[in-house]
Amino acid sequence: MLHEYRNEISELKVKNAHFAKIFEKHNELDQKAKDADEGRLYLTDTELAEIKKEKLKLKDEALALILAYKKEKEATA
Repeated sequence: MLHEYRNEISELKVKNAHFAKIFEKHNELDQKAKDADEGRLYLTDTELAEIKKEKLKLKDEALALILAYKKEKEATA
């Protein structure tokens, strides 16, 4: 998720518990979706759609936190 922000993600996972929780939850949902796509987990189409929707919501929230952190970091540099 958001590979272009690897440094910021690494820093935020340590500094911001909320970000760490969002990041972990996104990864859990991503793994569930992959397991369903590859036949290791049965989910209905509705369940899979909900997982994907939640993943996108978490990704948007994580990106907002990353951009705010990056802006704050640049302002103090």
